[in-house]
Amino acid sequence: MTEQAMRILVFSHRPEVREAIINAIGRRPATDLGKVRYVEASGVADVLVEMDSGEIDLAILDGEAQPTGGIGLTRQLKHEIEDCPPIVVAVRRKDDRWLATWSQADGVLVHPLDPLTAAETVADVLRTRRVPLVRG
Repeated sequence: MTEQAMRILVFSHRPEVREAIINAIGRRPATDLGKVRYVEASGVADVLVEMDSGEIDLAILDGEAQPTGGIGLTRQLKHEIEDCPPIVVAVRRKDDRWLATWSQADGVLVHPLDPLTAAETVADVLRTRRVPLVRG
């Protein structure tokens, strides 16, 4: 039986930012995790629909997105969605990491994205989200 790919939502109003995030993380962020499938969103309405669907395992939101940034959107989602999937926020400056913490993000990526760091961050967040297998 093949394991179903985890779904990662990537939000930015700029296609090149979404592409950079996807390329940095890759199709398999870590060898102990299965492959991932990306769902791209360019607007807040798309993010809300996907997050409400219950089919997203992790969201990566661009903190610099316009007109609504990923930092404020993260805080909104964490307050409005019961059992909200984990969210990683991508910021432009290391000094903005505190804003991502304020937003209740589960992880932070800093541009320019380092593929090793980005994949490791996403893998760590996905691992902590996993539901333990119960047998018997």
